Amino acid sequence: MQVTTAEIIYPSSDGQPMAESTIQYELIVKIKEGCESLFKDDPNVFVAADLLWYPVEGRIDISQAPDTMVVFGRPKGDRPSYIQHREDNICPQVVFEIRSHNDRNTKMNKKLSFYQRHGVEEYYLYDPERNELEGWQRIEGDLEVIEPMEGWISPRLGVRFELGEDGLEIYKPNGEKFLSYGELEAERLLDRQRLQQESQRAEQESQRAQQEAQRAEQESQRAEQANQRAEQAEQIAQRLAAKLRELNIDPDSI
Repeated sequence: MQVTTAEIIYPSSDGQPMAESTIQYELIVKIKEGCESLFKDDPNVFVAADLLWYPVEGRIDISQAPDTMVVFGRPKGDRPSYIQHREDNICPQVVFEIRSHNDRNTKMNKKLSFYQRHGVEEYYLYDPERNELEGWQRIEGDLEVIEPMEGWISPRLGVRFELGEDGLEIYKPNGEKFLSYGELEAERLLDRQRLQQESQRAEQESQRAQQEAQRAEQESQRAEQANQRAEQAEQIAQRLAAKLRELNIDPDSI
């Protein structure tokens, strides 16, 4: 009798939408892209949004899709899902959730329990309708409530959280804000304009340098011509002096 083991298929979708409102979607993109830019130069920090995470090998019934998750120690790259036992058993250290108007407390409590049970170090939950931010940090094995959250700096990310009139703002260690999609597009447009202006200035500098080189070449040619005329005049003077001496006339006496 031959025994075969079927490969376990881990679904890449839970059938749920990424976001239930434009505000929720914009915030997810803002946080995900902000974290991406924060660690763009580190090849071993993986950032994903709405990606199914399977923390237990062989258990496709145990999963969660954080709105944004950050994993330190795993390479960047595309994945249909985050299967922990295939990732050196490294769990996401930081997760974000953006609460929608349909999310009941029971659902959010289950998410907190999931993150508590499966090793998340920092968990941040933002409610855009109430402009409320909650956070939990793992201390001595348990996720403990962070108080106060206003001005809190993430130990893992190094970012600072602020709640203003316009909602949640996240600041990088260098003081730059996480930008929304619209703000990112405006920033990219400004960057393109700056690049174009710098290119135009470089072209103008190149043209000025070419003009200076041409003027220098012209000056060199004029100087060469002047030297040639001076040499010709000297030759004529020498021939004239020699002719005068042939006539017994001292040219110095004239």
